[in-house]
Amino acid sequence: MTTNALAQIAADAARGDVLFGTHADIAARVRRAIDDPNCSVDQLSKLISAEPVLSAKVVGVANSAAYNPSGRVIADVRSAVARLGFGAVRTMATAIVVRQLQGMAHSPEHRALSSRLWEHTAHVAALARVIASRVTHQDPEAAFFAGIVHEVGGFYLISRAAEFPALISTELERWHDGDEAILGRIVLRALDVPDQVMAAVESLWDGFLAMPASSLGDTLLLADQLSPVESPLAELTGMSSKGMVADIDLLIGDNTLSNILADSAEEVASLTAELKA
Repeated sequence: MTTNALAQIAADAARGDVLFGTHADIAARVRRAIDDPNCSVDQLSKLISAEPVLSAKVVGVANSAAYNPSGRVIADVRSAVARLGFGAVRTMATAIVVRQLQGMAHSPEHRALSSRLWEHTAHVAALARVIASRVTHQDPEAAFFAGIVHEVGGFYLISRAAEFPALISTELERWHDGDEAILGRIVLRALDVPDQVMAAVESLWDGFLAMPASSLGDTLLLADQLSPVESPLAELTGMSSKGMVADIDLLIGDNTLSNILADSAEEVASLTAELKA
């Protein structure tokens, strides 16, 4: 890293001093439970029920159009876990941690920046799930998870910005030239992100979209470029992709990407709204 502030933040994180909020513990416990091959829906539901914020988020997402096309509303955690599956529950637990990072911003300016970054994240995650399912034929839950964590380095950066007053205003020139990847890798490892998701986020940092899009990385890149809300860090660092989206339309079998996204608009909007709530 080339700037003192970014170097200090990265050095602290590399030593294991990655500062997360209180929800990181419940996310770790959920992850350990899911990784246990003997974990049952009942056991995971009891664990989630002990955390009100996570419980509400799991039930809310389970009732979204993305996971509830029939419109049958459920109101209990066990039914929500059974409907979502363990992969989506893991994503929700991680989303709570990332969302809490958003709330760790101190100044009004940084809170606004972090809030817009979360809005971008929600759109990318929802779009990635649809694109994985209907375009690239990747695991939709892996794509959803990748969308949730793809800007976690940015959230961590903003959460530490109060300690370095000039960081956001004058020291972000090289964020997309390598600094994002350095800090992002450290924070993603601290969250124990699976290797396939790490590789997808690495593809996003590299910025190379293969055509035809087929990999998990391509899925994330497409979702990021198609998001109606751009990352504010991209804007601040002069890496805005505005004006590129209109050129992105792929032929998918007998359909087009734009038609697929139009057909999935309710699903994307519903899931985005639940994540932003």
